[in-house]
Amino acid sequence: MVFLRRTTLLRFLLLSAMLALLLFVSSFWLPQGGVCGSAWQPCLSFYHQMPEPPLVPGEWVGPAEAPPLLQECPGQSFQARRLLQYLKSSLAKDDDVLLEPYLQSWDQLLNFMESLGTMVSFFSQKVKEKVVLIRERSLKHAVEAHGKRGRPDSSGLQTGAYRSLRSMVEAELKEGAVDFSRRTESGCRTLLRLHRSLLWLKLMLAGLAEGPDAEGRYKTPGELSRDAYRVALAPHHPWVLRQAAELVFLALPDRRYFLQLVCVQHQREATPVLRVIIHALTLVHTRTQRILAEHGMLELP
Repeated sequence: MVFLRRTTLLRFLLLSAMLALLLFVSSFWLPQGGVCGSAWQPCLSFYHQMPEPPLVPGEWVGPAEAPPLLQECPGQSFQARRLLQYLKSSLAKDDDVLLEPYLQSWDQLLNFMESLGTMVSFFSQKVKEKVVLIRERSLKHAVEAHGKRGRPDSSGLQTGAYRSLRSMVEAELKEGAVDFSRRTESGCRTLLRLHRSLLWLKLMLAGLAEGPDAEGRYKTPGELSRDAYRVALAPHHPWVLRQAAELVFLALPDRRYFLQLVCVQHQREATPVLRVIIHALTLVHTRTQRILAEHGMLELP
């Protein structure tokens, strides 16, 4: 009995220590800054939800096989159909990325992350603050630009300097908002952090779409998330955060839960759904990478 009590106490203390570590290091996840408000209470006074954008024309090309018909999945906040819609809508014809549908894609990806449990929410909170920061910078810029002529257009990110990634980069470079030697709260630096996290999620989903290994074993979501993290995010994070991330991956739910998030029950149904989403993520990530690289912004501090 004494041994069992000691074991239970040790497990409780270990769990408490893990949670305390995550609380401490969460302030380092996607290094934080904001236009106003505290890190845990970002300002939302300027932001109004935009209507859903229409799908882009039929020239968008998906994977080689016929894309699956994605339906609304009742009873959950994450909807793969909406994610795909926003990703496709963010791809402008002039090799640009429209920021509002790009951020709406992140709204859905945040729903996905938050569906994975409390441990992941420590990190998804920081991603959410990045999305809020870009929206606030956009509307703050619009207020300043239209201050002498009344209120800015209610379309927010759909017009003005923050309409697209290219227009944001050009505007912030012109204003001197981007610093290549020290941390700033520029939209460009903030979007770079989202861009790295987009790669992490893309690689993780790509792993979920793969079949079993030679022995018939599927990698667990925790293993896939860990492998993707080591490629996409770990090189940019301090040691203590890398250790905390390893603990989070151990707590991820099983593969069946992930399949249910894309509204399927079996791997054979999930693979075509995941592939069409991965294709869209790849197009957006590649275009964003190219635009940031053109301006030497892939390593902003």
